[in-house]
Amino acid sequence: MTPKFVQKLARNGIAWLLSLFTFLPLYLIIVNSLKDQMGASSMSIALPKELHWSNYSIVVEQGKLLQSFLNSLLYAVGSTVLGIALAAIAAYIFARNQSRLNRFMYFFVILGIAMPINFVTLTKVMQFTHLINTQLGMVILLAVMSIPFSVFLIYGFVGSVPRELDEAGIVDGCSPLRLFYSIVAPLLTPVIVTVGILNFMGAWNDFVLPLYYLNDSNMWPMTLAVYNFFGRFSVNWNLVSADIVLTTLPVIIIYLLGQKYIISGMTSGSVKG
Repeated sequence: MTPKFVQKLARNGIAWLLSLFTFLPLYLIIVNSLKDQMGASSMSIALPKELHWSNYSIVVEQGKLLQSFLNSLLYAVGSTVLGIALAAIAAYIFARNQSRLNRFMYFFVILGIAMPINFVTLTKVMQFTHLINTQLGMVILLAVMSIPFSVFLIYGFVGSVPRELDEAGIVDGCSPLRLFYSIVAPLLTPVIVTVGILNFMGAWNDFVLPLYYLNDSNMWPMTLAVYNFFGRFSVNWNLVSADIVLTTLPVIIIYLLGQKYIISGMTSGSVKG
């Protein structure tokens, strides 16, 4: 064996080992979600002697997962669409018209990536606007939280769009909004899909914001439903595991379907920005 082959084999072995450690928690949850209460109490890696699919039906019925699933879908989709619509326009303006004011506004916006959330001020704003404990308020809040990172990614990708297309659109009589949505936005599809997937997963997995600003359990997303379910059935690890599987399954599916867009979009943005 050549040194190159040994080196490659060692790298692949390390990668497989790290992947195994990453996959182990998911394996534990899936395996124990199919056991009975006694079998899942130790949370072992052993395969179940008998598959208890009824755990999932119990979770759906007693955990209000259908309602919380629809709530999570509303928050994730609504905030993703709203956040991308606002971030894409802002990033396009910042990139195309690089005045001092726009440069300052761009850095001011992306500063939100690193700055912590002031929950006291945010609570006062939510109360003043009467958006606290409302589904609309949660959609707007999640959308606003996603804007800094979205602007950062889209801004780097806008530089790859030739300015000549803007000039041609203006000559043809396009208004600024029509110019953006008809000519520029379709060319930003890779990064928009990337931002959309990342924002969707972030909104779906968010726990703190719904916990603070949603008091009505009928408006809770799946993350809070799992939290509440765990409090009621903390001794039934089979049911808790089944609840976690149902909560994480949509995110895993979306990530697997959009993995190539995430990689291509982030790579293109970093190189062309």
